[in-house]
Amino acid sequence: MTLPPTRRVIGPVARAGERIQSPIGGRPRVSFEFFPPKTPAMEENLWQAITRLAPLDPAFVSVTYGAGGSTRERTHRTVKRILDETGLKPAAHLTCVGASRQEVDEVIREYWETGVRHIVSLRGDPPPGEGGIGGVYVPRADGYANATELTKAIRGVAPFEVLVGVYPEKHPESPSLEHDIDVLKQKVDAGATLGVSQFFFDLDAFLRYVDKVRAAGITIPIVPGVMPVTNFNGLKKMSAACQTAIPSWLANLFEGLDDDAETRRLIACSVAAEMCAKLQEQGFEDFHFYTLNRADLVYAICRVLGVRETAPAPAEAAA
Repeated sequence: MTLPPTRRVIGPVARAGERIQSPIGGRPRVSFEFFPPKTPAMEENLWQAITRLAPLDPAFVSVTYGAGGSTRERTHRTVKRILDETGLKPAAHLTCVGASRQEVDEVIREYWETGVRHIVSLRGDPPPGEGGIGGVYVPRADGYANATELTKAIRGVAPFEVLVGVYPEKHPESPSLEHDIDVLKQKVDAGATLGVSQFFFDLDAFLRYVDKVRAAGITIPIVPGVMPVTNFNGLKKMSAACQTAIPSWLANLFEGLDDDAETRRLIACSVAAEMCAKLQEQGFEDFHFYTLNRADLVYAICRVLGVRETAPAPAEAAA
């Protein structure tokens, strides 16, 4: 008598766990985004997150820049401290909002002289007095008009690695996805070396976007941006501003949990881990995490992907 084959049903997270020990499985590259702290308590929280995530050996860590450059000095201080106190590679966000070309060029030169080798080139949102996020952007007559001009300026100062934003569901101000891709091509021609996506939850939309980017002849790496969601009401506000779709299934998962932070955290980790595991199965080897200056969920998701703490160098181990 022939027995039927054993039925085996496992999900993407379990398959990710199997790949960790597979001889063909590779360690994905990860990167983390932080924002500059406003208070001493937030500063302590940020450095707890950096200390927790640094041993995962990220490709880089980015530090955001507020609307209209409103966090400019705090961004610079945070980047400088990362350079001085860690072995991490900071990627400083830089925008062209509210500054002249001369002022922006000075910042670029200062970053290079400080030791920064990665810059995230962004047009930026209008300052709060001009509508803030989602407001109408009006470039300064003596400033750079957009991220393409800014990217060209950065590369004109020094050979930085220049990261630019990409929008799987199109930029809110763009007339079409095709126009968005044309703009990305212009950024690449200006010197962009890496595209990091806006956060998203529609995997199919992201994969279709990458297919269209490749069909347009754009070859720079496109890194999915992942945001583990714990505050669903906050997510709705952010998504409305950048016009990122929130699937009904995600809303259903968080329904009724406004006063249950722990369950929201568990769901957030589950959703983000499964999304990353599925992207890994589609061949993606780079992941950028919007940490919101918290390490716990991101650390757990990195474990799912097979990212482990690196062993200390011999000199460090002997110290």
